[in-house]
Amino acid sequence: MYAISMTAKSRLSVTVDADLIAASQAAVAAGEAVYVRAWVNDALHQKAEHDRRLRAIDDFIADYEAEQGEITEEEMEAAVRSMRARAIVVRGGQVVDDKGTG
Repeated sequence: MYAISMTAKSRLSVTVDADLIAASQAAVAAGEAVYVRAWVNDALHQKAEHDRRLRAIDDFIADYEAEQGEITEEEMEAAVRSMRARAIVVRGGQVVDDKGTG
């Protein structure tokens, strides 16, 4: 959860999908949020931060490609293969090798 903001608040009226209203009300009932408005505010904070991070990644990639050249499909596929080869899969607290056995 985010700390209480000291910034000015503004009223906003929006139409929201019924399943999201139900999810916000369930979060309040479960004690995960004080009010629906707090849950919505938190969701908007998370979305804004997510979008900021995506823009930062886009900027990083653009800068990298400006200096190093465009990242090719082959380079991306090689990176995926490399990551998969080094991955450790954990299922139910048990480390599983690449063949699915413990």
